[in-house]
Amino acid sequence: MHGVMEWWWPHYTLPILGSVITGGLIGFEREHRGRAAGMRTHILLSLASTLLMLAAVHQVRWMADIPPGVLRIDPARMAHGVLTGIGFLCGGVIFREGFSVRGLTSAASLWTTAALGMLYGVGMFGLAVGGALTALFVLAGLRLVEERLPRQRHVDISVSYGAQAASQAELTAQLGALGLVPDVMTHRRTPDGTTELSATFRSRRRIDGQALADRLGSDPRIVAFDIAPRHE
Repeated sequence: MHGVMEWWWPHYTLPILGSVITGGLIGFEREHRGRAAGMRTHILLSLASTLLMLAAVHQVRWMADIPPGVLRIDPARMAHGVLTGIGFLCGGVIFREGFSVRGLTSAASLWTTAALGMLYGVGMFGLAVGGALTALFVLAGLRLVEERLPRQRHVDISVSYGAQAASQAELTAQLGALGLVPDVMTHRRTPDGTTELSATFRSRRRIDGQALADRLGSDPRIVAFDIAPRHE
């Protein structure tokens, strides 16, 4: 009975509660943005990190039969193991789509959530709360700042032509009317005779995906196209 009731002790419940709230807030921001790792993933990750660190910090309680001169408590080793394992989970949310690599910010948020969970586990509540508020500001607050700063927007465009293919200069001029400027353009010829032109285009103004699709769709020479705006 004593072993069951000790789970209600503040040095257990407070870290667990803090890690669940922190993971939920960060996960809510990611889920609100439609990212792969959402609220439940971040909560479970933060909770697991906290539980493992609590087990490491209170190792003397569950290894009471080990002589004091033999037992060595080293939570840092547990922290290294947690971060190593998190690396595999973070790698699972990073993927390549066209010219873009997506999921980097979600992977970083998972890594940060694990670190915050470990801070709760070792009892560094002030640092954990401060880190959680900073992470939320970076994910949500800086996004609002970015939207108001002058910056270039990017979109990956791939265009396939049939028997009559446009030149690189023609495609550049066609999309230049929408304010798009290409970086290096690649050319590809498929066995079925299709010519494919692909490039990352940049623009200083907001990219209108519908106008871009209408412009490409109105060209009878184009048999297929792919438009992938870059974002995270």
